[in-house]
Amino acid sequence: MRSTIRSFALGAALWGIGQLAVAEPQHGIAMYGDPALPPDFVSLPYANPDAPTGGQIVTAEVGSFDSLNPFIRKGSVPWQLRFFLGESFMGRSLDEPFSLYGVLAESIETGPNREWVEFTLREGATFSDGSPVTIEDVMWSYETLGTIGHPRYLGFWEKVESMEQTGDRKIRFTFSEDDRELALLAGMRPILKKAQWDGVDFAESTTEIVPITSAPYMIDDFEPGRFVSLKRNPDYWGNDVPFRVGTNNIDEVRLEFFGDETAAFEAFKVGEVNSNREFNVARWDSQYNFPAIQNGDVVLSVLPHGRPSGMTGFVMNTRRDQFSDWRVRDAMLHVFNFEFINDAMTGGQQPRITSYWSNSPLGMSDGPAEGRVAEFLQPFADELLPGALEGYSLPVGDGTERNRAGTAKALEMMEAAGWTVQNGVMSNEAGEPFTFEILLDQGASENQAIIDMFVESLARIGVTPTIMVADSAQFKERTDAYEFDMTYYRRGVSLSPGNEQYNYYGSEQADTPGGRNLMGVKSEAVDTTIGRLLTSESQDDFVAAVKALDRVLTTGRYVIPIYQWNISRIAHAKELKYPEVIPVWGDWPGWQPDVWWYEE
Repeated sequence: MRSTIRSFALGAALWGIGQLAVAEPQHGIAMYGDPALPPDFVSLPYANPDAPTGGQIVTAEVGSFDSLNPFIRKGSVPWQLRFFLGESFMGRSLDEPFSLYGVLAESIETGPNREWVEFTLREGATFSDGSPVTIEDVMWSYETLGTIGHPRYLGFWEKVESMEQTGDRKIRFTFSEDDRELALLAGMRPILKKAQWDGVDFAESTTEIVPITSAPYMIDDFEPGRFVSLKRNPDYWGNDVPFRVGTNNIDEVRLEFFGDETAAFEAFKVGEVNSNREFNVARWDSQYNFPAIQNGDVVLSVLPHGRPSGMTGFVMNTRRDQFSDWRVRDAMLHVFNFEFINDAMTGGQQPRITSYWSNSPLGMSDGPAEGRVAEFLQPFADELLPGALEGYSLPVGDGTERNRAGTAKALEMMEAAGWTVQNGVMSNEAGEPFTFEILLDQGASENQAIIDMFVESLARIGVTPTIMVADSAQFKERTDAYEFDMTYYRRGVSLSPGNEQYNYYGSEQADTPGGRNLMGVKSEAVDTTIGRLLTSESQDDFVAAVKALDRVLTTGRYVIPIYQWNISRIAHAKELKYPEVIPVWGDWPGWQPDVWWYEE
């Protein structure tokens, strides 16, 4: 299928930064300026309003699950459920940096400085059991999620000064802080049915309760650890809402769970699974030649996108003594033989992630910090690590297995941190060996292969780590409690970074169980720079603040980056179709299966 990717100019998208919002009801809202779509838009530009309905999409998931509630901290939950089970006031367009359009809300209104936001609940909105969505459900959902829900919801709630019903179908949130993004975040919280949770400990729910939803899909059947089947609600109330026209066309979305990647791929080859994302380009090139592809029953789609790279790799826990010293973390970056690993894993075809916002206009520039970026960083010069102001780039190996230069630099940095090789073992002055544990999720065979090569490189500097492979539940439990030295890390970032950056890297989140600051960074420079990007009053300041944050995080040497995916590779049954227009976000939650359809 021929596809095109929509593009945008960052400057145009942010043209209205610092402008005051108009205090009257609107059909949508943008972080800066106005949303791109007019009030009378028919459908999202990357949706097909004429798409047929029917069929099923089946994906393979590695691991297991023991809960169906994606809105709490406890349990291992299929990650997709968060996007399927909680309809919200507003929905996010994947074709703009950060714009929302009404779903449960028929309109949104803000104060002149976005010090408050008011939503009008759409008349006729119902839950999957047919009962109406009420303002009482809304208020219960916000308070419950903000107090005992998953940590991702807590930061917003702490900045809500008041929540009040202002009409039969109206609710207003007034904020305690000057933060333009809060008005948008308020529109993105899932609305749950209060009565379903009466007399139930919401925070402890597992699989005994199937959530009632106001969204297009509902859980139809499941077997813990094996599958979840979601069926399209034939009585979904919002089919004519413009944001939903041309979306949610497939009758059944089925998640099949397997013990490892090999079993999952074999299931796809024999037709038990009909859509598979492939992240390994070498496997894509060498193993996608089985009979179903040869006879045309399976289609190979390569899809571009305009997202930042984000950060994928292996994170070091700075709460642990082993990685509290940046020089040790720097040594790990040098001994990690990326060029050799990339050649072995992808045939050298995948570019390396170079910073958190690489592959985008928000990524840090080469060379010394200049202009506004330098101004923002200069007050923290004493705190910043080498490279933040002067310029920094990741170590580059020579491509050989021994990587002599990288090994030598790693030894130098370890010595600077007080560690030397004694009788073949990296040790401190007291003769205690340097070692650490690498925690991996069971079934992640690609990560295990990468770590095996890393371990061989570590042996050259006298370091022998322990590899711990945990099942999905144990892995989540340990990472939630920060009980790891090093583990796999994936953090997606956007073209409109905002309050979520506090969750990812903020000092207040570093010790919060179940939080997302896995590296444990506590930095005044990070906290201040995040605050600056949230309150910027010009496009230049916003971009400079993100570039400055990128420099602080990258030179913090918290993560050993691996390769980035600037395109998506999806193998899928020929009956599964998608529109020719691909949004700037590309293959992202909100695209598959949302705007796909099944057609014989």
